[in-house]
Order: sequence, then structure tokens, then C-alpha cells
Amino acid sequence: MSAPVPAGAAALADAVARGRRSARAIVTETLDRIGRLDGRVNAFTDVLAARALERADRLDAEIAGGAGAGPLAGVPFAVKNLIDVAGLPTRAGSAINRDRPPAARDGALVRRLEAAGAILVGALNMGEYAYDFTGENVHDGDAHNPHGLDRMTGGSSSGSGAALAAGMVPLTLGSDTNGSIRVPSAFCGCFGLKPTYGRLTRAGSFPFVGSLDHLGPMARSVTDLALAYDAMQGPDPDDPVATTRPPDPTLPLLESGVGDLRVAVAGGYFARGGDPDAFAAVARVADALGARRAVELPEAHRARAAAYLITAAEGATLHLERLRARPQDFDPAVRDRLIAGAMIPAPHVERAQRFRRWYRNAVLDLFEHVDVILAPATPCRAPKGGQTHFVLDGVTLPVRANIGVFTQPISFIGLPVVAVPVRLDAGLPLGVQVIAAPWREDLALRVAHHLERSDVCAAPVAELA
Repeated sequence: MSAPVPAGAAALADAVARGRRSARAIVTETLDRIGRLDGRVNAFTDVLAARALERADRLDAEIAGGAGAGPLAGVPFAVKNLIDVAGLPTRAGSAINRDRPPAARDGALVRRLEAAGAILVGALNMGEYAYDFTGENVHDGDAHNPHGLDRMTGGSSSGSGAALAAGMVPLTLGSDTNGSIRVPSAFCGCFGLKPTYGRLTRAGSFPFVGSLDHLGPMARSVTDLALAYDAMQGPDPDDPVATTRPPDPTLPLLESGVGDLRVAVAGGYFARGGDPDAFAAVARVADALGARRAVELPEAHRARAAAYLITAAEGATLHLERLRARPQDFDPAVRDRLIAGAMIPAPHVERAQRFRRWYRNAVLDLFEHVDVILAPATPCRAPKGGQTHFVLDGVTLPVRANIGVFTQPISFIGLPVVAVPVRLDAGLPLGVQVIAAPWREDLALRVAHHLERSDVCAAPVAELA
């Protein structure tokens, strides 16, 4: 008899707190489901059964002894393998990092989730060094989309999306530099939060592009997303970029509704260059919210180009010694882009940074008149695994370079975004970005929650026997 699909994080935590379920039983069922399904999905690179069961037993004993249960009591979760896990080398999807010493302690966000009662069950597959939009990995094997095993998961948080879509865990952590939470959320049909740049600490994670990197949660419901996000908020002296702002709880605000919010649809750049279905998904969300206004993010095409320059140059600087010492151990597609980044003239990068400051101010001006902006998350549904090109607006383009066409101009300036999954038909899911002003994750989560309650957005578990 197959183990049941795990319930959502909120339901599991409530059951543990009320004594209806034990953390051990939940973890045991989770490990069983991972064991049965992951051979086909390839979401996990490490399963931490002994650690998870020991933590579950300790939590059960604490609750039996009268200790209060945390808001995530007994909730299994897994993390992208660029986040430190004590006892494991932080591989960041690479072959080279496997030679690093094991992490001495868990990353900061892992510690915060476990302090709230959650239980880490494993580390997740990802694109090498997070320089990937496809979910393909030459070292650990490609992650497979549970909604179509021949389809890409999207990347680079590939395992984070796949593990949710397969129902192996109710909560995962990913990272997002140019779209690496939002793309797999869209392709795998789950909810993902890329918070404001600096909102969540990145301490204890392997970097990609320091001025663009974000860590954030992914889940199958907005309530679970907010639960995890609230548990991870707070300043951290170990991350010099992390905000000193006190936590802003979002969970109590989900029921506030959206009637008072000014919602607009991104036009111009965000209304072309994709499949009709990508824009139909946005239209469906806009109709559900009564959004009739369109806004245009100025020079968004240049923002994407500048994001490419900064990504390539900063990424190359980080990996320069590895490129010199072990070029043969990189995925060739990643290596070649990093080498190209190392050759970008410094004045080009400086010009991109100047433009970035101008663009941020111009986009922030839009939020004087709107609260939330809607845009496609990807230009299409998940391509087939191994597919190298697709046709968009009659133009043949490389897949790897162009999946993030709609996400890059947003993360480039650190705006908070909730990616929401939309199903137009029985086919593969699509995603829509719900974008808010800096530090207004609460607004994006309120909109996402309203859409979920209205049955416009949902994250069903894929049917894998």
C-alpha cells in the first residue's frame, strides 16, 4: 500500500500540535514516498533519513513533555544543495564542490525552519552553480517534471520544484538570481516566493551573483509559503546584505482580501515574446482580480541585457580560480558562459550598474500608482528534456538562455515576487508573477492567497503511482 501524499505544512503542524499525528509517523511516510518516487523524478541528491527520524523523535518527546509546538512542528522540508547542511559538502550542483569539506553547521534558514519545528529530510538537485534555467545537470542527472517526466523542471531550483510537484515534501527552499525560484514554480506548478533582495539571510549558502542572489521558500499552498517565510525572517549579522528590518508577519494578512489593492498588468516587453498561453494565464489572473490597467516597465529589454552582463561578470569572478584549475570538471555549457563573462570589459559592467540604478528608480515610480503588477513567469510551458531551441513569436531561440526572459528584469532590481501556478487546461502548468514594491511581500502573498481561494491558482500533486 502506497504512503499517502503528505498534507500541507499548516495541516501537518496543526496535527502534530494537537497530538493527532506524531512527527515520526509523518517523517516515516515522507521517507517512504521519496524512496518510491525519486528514482523517476531525481529531485534529491541526499536523503537524510537518520537525521530526520532522530529530530522527529526528539520533537515528539518535547511535545509529550509539555513543550509548545512550533508553527512548523513536524513539517518535512528539503533544501537546494547550495544551502549548507551539516555533514554534507555544499555541492551547489557541481562536481568540483564535492571535494570541499562537509559543512560544519546548517545554513541560517535551515536553522530557523528547524527552530520553528520543521524537519530537514534532504538536499535537492539543481543546475550547476545555479547558472541554469532548465533543471538539467550533467553530474547528478536531470531532474524530471512530475507533471510530465519527459519535461524540464526549470532551474536552477529544479529539485525544489520537482519534490513539491511529486508530493514528496510540502515545503522546499530554493534560490533565485535571475528566476531560479519562479521558473521551476511555473513549470512544476507550485507557489514560490522570491523575497525582496536582502529580506532573508543568505548566510550558509554558496553564492552565484552576490548582488542578485535571493533565497526563498516554495510550497504547494500560499499559507504554507507564508508560514515558512515568516519563520525565516529577521536580521542576521552573518549576512552583510541582510536587512536589519524586524520581521513583518504576513500570515495574519492573507485573509485581508484584495479589494483595496491597485492591480495592473505589465504591458510592452512583458506582452510579447512568448506563447499565447503564457499571456492567457496572465489574462485569467487579471480577470479574477478585476485588473484593467496596464503599465509598462521602462526599458525592460535593456534591464534584461544588463542583468546578463552583471550575472556573467560577477559569476566569472567568483569561479575564476576553479576555471583555471579544473575547467574539465564544469558542465561545458556553464563553463563557456563563465569564461565569456570573464572577458566582458569592465566599462560595460559599470555601465550596466549605472543603468540598474536608473531602472530601479523608474520602476519604483510605478508603485506610486499601483500596488501589484502581473507578468508571465515564463514564455512557455515546460519544454522537453534535452530540447535546445524553441520558437517564440516566429523566432527560433536557445532554450537555456531565454526561459528567464520575463524574470530577469524583475530580480535585477530585487523586487519581491510570488510565482503562482495556473492551469488553463489539462496540459502542463503555467506561471504568473505577482510583483510588489520592495518590502511588500505581504501584498503579493495576499493576491496569491485570493487567487488560490478563488480556484484560479492551484498546485496539485502530479499523479505518479
